[in-house]
Amino acid sequence: MFHVKHPESPTATGFYDDTPLARELADLVSRRRALETADVVLPEGTRIITISNQKGGVGKTTTTVNFAAALASVGARVLVIDLDPQGNASTALGIPHSADTPSVYDVIIEGAPLDGVVQQSPESKKLTCAPSTIHLAGAEIELVSQVAREHRLRTAIEAYLDTVEKKPHFVLIDCPPSLGLLTINAFTAAHEVLIPIQCEYYALEGLSQLLGSVGMIQTHLNPSLRVSTIVLTMYDGRTRLSQQVAEEVRSHFPGEVLDTVIPRSVRVSEAPSFGQTVIAYDGQSAGAVAYREAAVELLRRGAQPAATDRRD
Repeated sequence: MFHVKHPESPTATGFYDDTPLARELADLVSRRRALETADVVLPEGTRIITISNQKGGVGKTTTTVNFAAALASVGARVLVIDLDPQGNASTALGIPHSADTPSVYDVIIEGAPLDGVVQQSPESKKLTCAPSTIHLAGAEIELVSQVAREHRLRTAIEAYLDTVEKKPHFVLIDCPPSLGLLTINAFTAAHEVLIPIQCEYYALEGLSQLLGSVGMIQTHLNPSLRVSTIVLTMYDGRTRLSQQVAEEVRSHFPGEVLDTVIPRSVRVSEAPSFGQTVIAYDGQSAGAVAYREAAVELLRRGAQPAATDRRD
C-alpha cells in the first residue's frame, strides 16, 4: 500500500516554514549573520560607565557582565569593577573572590593601587575584573570617616589609567542596589550611567529617586556625569505587558533607550551558576545575540550626548 502525503500534513515539506518558531529561528540566524559583519569603532579614550538601579532584580549585574563580555568579543578591552558586596559580577566572570582575595575593598578603604587587585577573566584576554569580597559589606560605614570619601574610587581609576600600559576602552562599574557611599563613589568616578529597566510591573519604580541622585552628583561632585543609556531587560514579546512597559519607557526617555531589548532567557539565567557570562555559556542563544547587538549599538552611539541632552 502506498502512502500519499497530504499537502497539509505536518510532515509535508514547507509546513513548518511559517510557524512562529520557524520565524523566530530564521530571525535569530539572520541576526547572527549581521553581527558577524558588523562594523564597530572602538573609543579613542576610556568610557567609564556605571550600571545602576536601586531596584533589585532588574538584571543589573547580568547586564554588566554580559555587556563586558560582548564588548570584549568585538575587540574592546574591558575592566569590570565589582562594587557590589555580593560579588555576583566576579562570580559570573570566573574571578576568585574569597575573603582573603585582594579586592575593591582594599582600593577604596586601604588606598591600595587598583592594578594590584585587577584579575584576568578566564573568559577573554581582553576582559579583566577588580573583584568584590565580603569585606565590602562594611565599607559603607568605614567610608564615613575617610578623607575625600566620595572620590576614592575616582582617584584609584585615574591613577590606574595613568599607569597601565594598555588602557581599557571601557570601565564598567557594577553598583550595589542602593544609593549609599559605594554608589556615590561609582557615580563620581563615571562619565556615564547605564540603567537597566525590566519589562515588568513597577518598572519605573524608584527611577525618579535614582535620577534625582544623579542630578545631585552632577551639581556637587561630578558635573560631567549623565544618563547616557537605558536598556530594557527581561522582555517577553509574547505579552502585552512587556510591550506596554517598553513603550512607556521609550516615551519618557526617547534618546537614551537602546533599540535592542534583552529577552527573558533561560540561558542568561543559567550562565552565572557555571561561572560564565551567557556569551561564553551559549554564544548562539537569543540572550547572547541580544547582548552582542546591544554592545554594538552602545559602541555606535559612542559617548555623544543623548537626544534629550542636546542644546540648540
